[in-house]
Amino acid sequence: MSFETEKDAETRRKSAQTSDSSDTPHRAQPKKGKKGSGGADLGQALRSAYQRTIDEQIPPDLLDLLGKLG
Repeated sequence: MSFETEKDAETRRKSAQTSDSSDTPHRAQPKKGKKGSGGADLGQALRSAYQRTIDEQIPPDLLDLLGKLG
């Protein structure tokens, strides 16, 4: 695409960006639920999963491989 001046090119780019953004549908905002046990349940589930991961034993094969690399 060829433009006569750089200013004309910039004007066309801005115009194209403006028209593209106005054609896109707006995303619906998530509904905010009641504050209550839902968030606490999620937090507890995440803490539990994290703790199980921390407590998990390292497989002997991996320890052996790490020993060979070090």
